[in-house]
Amino acid sequence: MWTTGRRSGAFLKSLHHFHHCCLKTEMRRCANGCKQWCYKLMSSSSSGRPWRLLFFGTDQFAVESLKLLTSSRNSGEGIVETLEVVTLPHDVPVKRFAEQNKLTLHSWPLNSIYGQFDVGVVVSFGCLLHQRLISKFPYGILNVHPSLLPRWRGPAPVFHTIIHGDTMTGVSIMQILPHKFDIGPILNEELHPVPEGCTADELGAALAAKGARLLIDTLRKLPEKMANKREQAVTGETFAPKIGPGMSWIVWEEQTCEQIARLYRAIGSRIPLRTVWRTKTIKLLDFVGKCHISDQRKKPLPGSVSYLKEADVLAVCCKDGWVGFRAILLKKRLSAADFYNGYLHQTSKRNTPDTTDEGHFVSRKPGTTETPKRKSSTS
Repeated sequence: MWTTGRRSGAFLKSLHHFHHCCLKTEMRRCANGCKQWCYKLMSSSSSGRPWRLLFFGTDQFAVESLKLLTSSRNSGEGIVETLEVVTLPHDVPVKRFAEQNKLTLHSWPLNSIYGQFDVGVVVSFGCLLHQRLISKFPYGILNVHPSLLPRWRGPAPVFHTIIHGDTMTGVSIMQILPHKFDIGPILNEELHPVPEGCTADELGAALAAKGARLLIDTLRKLPEKMANKREQAVTGETFAPKIGPGMSWIVWEEQTCEQIARLYRAIGSRIPLRTVWRTKTIKLLDFVGKCHISDQRKKPLPGSVSYLKEADVLAVCCKDGWVGFRAILLKKRLSAADFYNGYLHQTSKRNTPDTTDEGHFVSRKPGTTETPKRKSSTS
């Protein structure tokens, strides 16, 4: 039962929203020829469209969805009526796009938005939304997530898709639930094969475009999608933590050529792969993939370095073969030839039983601070 006070105010706001969203005025000519304004129920009233939408996002992946929502609003196709943006105070891609396209910006955390919006959309926002905020949206808050949930819940699904060699991924549109990330029911989903040899940047761009289109499709028939939503599977959950420098250490004894290649394709454009040479950290640049080394007189130790003059590549021995790099960073960027001539060639001249490790890259496992020491080969 409705009562006076706060509840009656809520009722008036709801009534105003009904007139705003579900009714439109139309000029009609009566039988006697006069014109009059008439209200009629919008043909899309059962779907709630067009939506008054609040978008939450930060990075370039999120910009793709925001761009398509902006285009939909500007086209007048009846999916997005109003569009406003919440982002973080830093100079992030979503903020720049909103300013360039004159979208209203809100600072985080939000002030009161009661009754202003029908539905929220979150894409790469990174902040947990609480129930008191979610409940302000009659149709809840949607999330565009670049994986087939529950696989790769968390902030870095694209990177872990590449690192772990998944051959199939996709985009999930889910409802945001409070308290935890990426646990809500799925409203829409689309598969995406992972192209062989692609990088995280390439895969992320493809999934961003696919996710934006899937979001528009979901908004176009949102009540139907909500009525047919499904809970996430109770098995198959994996977590995709943020990428960081600790992931970039190569463990030559444990990682295969393929694993090193996947790691480079996942994080190499942001965080260079690293190893240790003569107690110094070296960053490995311009990965060229698996190398073929012939005429080996003895089985090499993992971390052994060989200079391939014809290709100008440093080849390094790992668990099941050799991988190559065209350059390294040691104080400054050095080509493979520069590093060989200035360092490796000199150490090979003076190698003694006490200096045999100078021609090797040494593993330092993630999370350790002590520089490891290599045992001499007895093979």
